[in-house]
Amino acid sequence: METKAEINQRIYVQTEDETAFVQSIMEHQDTLMSIAYSYLRNQQDALEAVQEMTCRAWVKRRTLNNEKAFKSWIIRILIYICIDEQRRRKRATPLAKEDIENSIPASWMISVDDNRIAMESLLQKVKPKYRHVLLLKYYNDMTLADIASILGKPEGTIKTWQHKGLQQLRKLMKNRRDWHDH
Repeated sequence: METKAEINQRIYVQTEDETAFVQSIMEHQDTLMSIAYSYLRNQQDALEAVQEMTCRAWVKRRTLNNEKAFKSWIIRILIYICIDEQRRRKRATPLAKEDIENSIPASWMISVDDNRIAMESLLQKVKPKYRHVLLLKYYNDMTLADIASILGKPEGTIKTWQHKGLQQLRKLMKNRRDWHDH
């Protein structure tokens, strides 16, 4: 038996009414923003990624075969957009270290949690497929079943990727001598 929300979801996906479609996406706004932020680490970039996902989903709405998979489908689109943005950032010319240090006020440097920055830096070194699972699991509190649905992989594969990702993270943390000094 379908719930009222599931019936509305099906109607919104099949509609030509853009407002109704966007409304169905907005029902998941908090989750989408959280996922985008966990990948991009910037509120404006996260918002832009969600907007881009909304546009792409609208254009490709006819390719969704199972309306019950709507949430997984839009999250998967969002993840691909975030990955594209991360690749674009890597191609951008980085500032010299002195320029970065001079552009950040000293008061900000004191208030930053060094371990959090270190963890985010270490996560970037984890193999991407493992990093996706870790981000969705630990930064967005998603279940392994949800992650499997989003990534289109069996749950057993997701468990393996989680385990291997945590192993890589532990190895990277072990190599970091000053980890416990903070």
